Amino acid sequence: MTRKLGGGSLVIATHNAGKLREIGALLDPYGVKCISAGSLGLAEPAETGKTFAENALIKARASAEASGLVALADDSGLSVDALDGRPGVYTADWAERQWFEGDPGRDWHMAMGKVEGLLQAKGPEVDRSAAFHCVLALAWPDGEYAIYEGKCDGSLTWPPRGEMGFGYDPVFVPCGSELTFAEIEPAAKHAISHRADAFAKLVAEQFGG
Repeated sequence: MTRKLGGGSLVIATHNAGKLREIGALLDPYGVKCISAGSLGLAEPAETGKTFAENALIKARASAEASGLVALADDSGLSVDALDGRPGVYTADWAERQWFEGDPGRDWHMAMGKVEGLLQAKGPEVDRSAAFHCVLALAWPDGEYAIYEGKCDGSLTWPPRGEMGFGYDPVFVPCGSELTFAEIEPAAKHAISHRADAFAKLVAEQFGG
């Protein structure tokens, strides 16, 4: 049986205030108080894993060991069948711009264009199947851990459509829809997303009885 999280404090291995609020809202009904690694002054570890699970676990373990508390981390990204699963764990890296006036930033339109260029190079009949992945890792200070994997299957379209999403959302059409993630209302998107799938598995195992 997987170890139970229970109530109390949980370190979210992020320096992103928005992600902390999102995860905190999901776990608040279960009596879990979420605090960010950033607020504790914890360093961000190098994500050297080859899979989403490896990177999520690296982040969760680093926060758990440094804080002495249970920690939760996520790693997510896009895999494209015709590109042998790329960009995969390098999903965000494909959006990195060159340094400009001291700010590297991310250009997601550039990243979407890179994916589309690689697909078009394979010809008009290329398979456009793709999936978003999210892996959640729970880590305890003593080394025990649990992994929860979520997935949302779909296909890629071009040109980008919609203004409500972020990242690769404007080119991703989930199965069963004609709209991109960036055209779907946020609440509806969250109900079917890869992150929702992963959290549903975590909640079912940790708080389902």
